[in-house]
Amino acid sequence: MSLEYFNKLSPSRKLIIGFLLAIIIGTLLLMMPFSLNEGESLDFLESMFTIVSAICVTGLTVVDVSKVFNPIGDLIILFFIQLGGLGVMTFSSIIFMVMGKRMTFHERELLKEERNADSSGEISNFIRKLLLTVFVIESIGALILAWEFSKEMPLNKALFFGVFHSVSAFCNAGFALFSTNLEAYKANPVINLTIAYLITLGGIGFAVINSVIMVIRKGVDRFNLTSKVAIIISMILTFGGMIVFFILEYSNPTTLGDLNFFQKILASYFQSVTLRTAGFNTIPLKDLRAATIFICCILMFIGASPGSTGGGIKTTTFGIILFYVIGIVKKRESIEIFNRRLDWEVMNRALAILVLALTYVSVIITLLLIIEDFPVEEIIFEVISAFGTVGLTLGITPELSSISKLLIIVTMFVGRLGPLTFALAIGEDKKKALIKYPKENILVG
Repeated sequence: MSLEYFNKLSPSRKLIIGFLLAIIIGTLLLMMPFSLNEGESLDFLESMFTIVSAICVTGLTVVDVSKVFNPIGDLIILFFIQLGGLGVMTFSSIIFMVMGKRMTFHERELLKEERNADSSGEISNFIRKLLLTVFVIESIGALILAWEFSKEMPLNKALFFGVFHSVSAFCNAGFALFSTNLEAYKANPVINLTIAYLITLGGIGFAVINSVIMVIRKGVDRFNLTSKVAIIISMILTFGGMIVFFILEYSNPTTLGDLNFFQKILASYFQSVTLRTAGFNTIPLKDLRAATIFICCILMFIGASPGSTGGGIKTTTFGIILFYVIGIVKKRESIEIFNRRLDWEVMNRALAILVLALTYVSVIITLLLIIEDFPVEEIIFEVISAFGTVGLTLGITPELSSISKLLIIVTMFVGRLGPLTFALAIGEDKKKALIKYPKENILVG
C-alpha cells in the first residue's frame, strides 16, 4: 500500500489499519520463546486471540495468562492493554509530540475519529491532558494495589502486580495475573474498591473527567451535556445493576449465598461496575441464575461512555434513545435533554449504532449456536461480552472451536472500534443526493 493511497483513505479505514498492524506485531511477539514460561507454547490463533483481547481491552483468554507467560510476556500484554486503552492513533501522536513533530490535519482527523471528539482543533492540548490524567490515576491505583499485595508477596512482585492490575483496570481490560481472576479477594474491600474506582474512571471517558476537572479547578458553573448524560446514566446503571444483582443472587450458594451482608453488597457493587466493560470478577460466574445472566447481558451491551477505554453502544447512545422515547410519549417535536435540544443528526447516529450493534450481535450469536453445542445463554453471554469488550465468561472461551474463536476475535475488534466505524469504513464516501423523492408516511407500531 503506497503512502499516497493511504492518505486518501477515510479516517475510519486508517484507524482499522492501524489496529490491524498493531495486532500482527503483538501476535508475533507473544509467540516468541522469550515471552513464554519454560515448557509452554502458543500457536498463532491463541497468540492472536490474546493480543486482540489485550488491545481491544476485553480480557477474554483461551489460555491461563498467569501460567503461560513469563514477566516479559506479561509486559507485552500490559503494553498492548495500555495501547488499546489510549488508542493506536492517540499513542502514535504522543510519540510524535515527544519527538517535537507537529500533527497534520489528517492526523488530527484520525484522532477525532478515535477519541469520538467533536472537533480536531484542540486535539493536541486534549492529548496532553489525557496523558497526565492516565498517569496520575494509574499511578495512584498501582500504589494502593501494590501496598495491599505486599502483605502476601515480595515487594518487587507486589509492585509489578500493582502496576499490571491498575493499568488493566483503568483500561477496562480485565486481565489478571491470578488463575481465578480476583475471586481470592472477594472479601477484600481495598482491592475491590480500588479496582472499581479505576474501572469507573476509565469507563466514564476522558472528556467527562476533563469536564469534572474544569468544574472543580476552574470554576466552570456547569457540566457539558455529554458529561451530564454519561455521569447520570452510568450511576443509574451501576447502582441499579448492583441492587438487581444483590437481590437475584442473594441466596445463590455458589455466588453470594455464603458471604455475609457487607460482603454481598461489596461483591454486588463490584460485579455491577465490572459488567460495564471491565471483565474482572470476584465471584464465580458459571452458576449465575438465568435472570442475572439476562441483566448482565443488558449492562454489557450498553457498556461504557464515549471516548473512554470501554466498549458497548455507550451510555450516551442509550441515554439519547431513552430521552427520544420519552419525548415521543410526551408528544414533543424535538429531543430535549436537561433543557437542551439535540440535533436530529445525533439521534440518527444513535439509532444507527443501536441497529448495527443488535444486527451484528444477532448474526454472531446465530453462527455460534450453529457451530457450538453450548447452552444458549452461555453463547449469548460470550458474544455480548466480546462485543462490549467486557471479558467476562461463563467458562466456554477455551473450549470454543477455531472458527468460533475467530468470530470472537472479530467481535472484540468490532466492539472496540465500534460498529458504526466499520460501517463507515465499508460504505462509500458520503455523496450529496441529486434527487429528492416525494415524502410519504408509513404506519408503524
